[in-house]
Amino acid sequence: MTDLDRTFSVAPMMDWTTRDYRAFARTLTRRSLLYTEMVTTGAILHGSPRERFLGHDAVEHPLALQLGGSDAGELAECAAIAEAWGYDEVNLNVGCPSDRVQNNLIGACLMAHPHKVAAAVRAMRAAVTIPVTVKCRIGINDQDEDADLARFIDTVADAGCEVFIVHARKAWLEGLSPKENRDVPPLNYPRVHRLKAQHPELHIGINGGLKSLDDCRVQLRHVDSVMVGREAYQNPWLLAGVDERLYGVPGPAASRHAAAQALRPYIASRLEEGARLNHLTRHLLGLFQGCPGGRRFRRHLSENAHRDGAGLAVFDDALGLVPAPEPALAG
Repeated sequence: MTDLDRTFSVAPMMDWTTRDYRAFARTLTRRSLLYTEMVTTGAILHGSPRERFLGHDAVEHPLALQLGGSDAGELAECAAIAEAWGYDEVNLNVGCPSDRVQNNLIGACLMAHPHKVAAAVRAMRAAVTIPVTVKCRIGINDQDEDADLARFIDTVADAGCEVFIVHARKAWLEGLSPKENRDVPPLNYPRVHRLKAQHPELHIGINGGLKSLDDCRVQLRHVDSVMVGREAYQNPWLLAGVDERLYGVPGPAASRHAAAQALRPYIASRLEEGARLNHLTRHLLGLFQGCPGGRRFRRHLSENAHRDGAGLAVFDDALGLVPAPEPALAG
């Protein structure tokens, strides 16, 4: 199995962790493990073109593809395709609570079917040489957070899974929306800590509610890795401190301005390919959060990047609205 340093990763998030966001993230951190949005097996096997679902830039590595599905054969086929497309890891989604994926036996509902997940992991591992990992919850509905989670982990680990990223909340599949499932069920970090203590042989990562690198450092005393979701998207400057504070190496961004400028050639290239400016710059709207001129930067892009023919001049003008500050380390 290929060794990946998973100390810090950015969570897979639908509509957010697109290839354009991931290219932007690399202007802030070289070491973080990045994840795609969840891609269903049906989209890969029957969608066209595959580039739409699997395309990525070399700068994005290390990069994991998250798959949604439950059929072992289809998941194995998609894992092999992912490896052929150059992904460094394939991850099975056992945490998404939306109705749409439940109806297709995808996501968190699979926590009620550990043997099905185990069969999928076994088939995927037989099809690839890259790591096959699982992202799950601590339980669903009225499951016991101790006994049922232990049974799930034991069953899937027996199939050869060595890496689990655990969202430290239950998912309630009835009565709560997907958005509410990200906030309403209480966080139970100690349960994930106990899981690691009980399974020193496994890599146990933790996800859910982490807002700062200080939060991450606290969690890393108890688990092997941390995964940050919404905060890494809405406040992307957080990523600028990851390489130095969690990996002990300098990061690529001397300042927020420098990060934005480093993305400029990528934006130019994507515009030449036919991408719309607002689809690219929407990922940068939080870059200058809390900075003088940050609101003007955000407003200028929001009001102008969607217009027909909007190009680099709009991006440059927006950047000009923010005074260049002294470099500061993210936290």
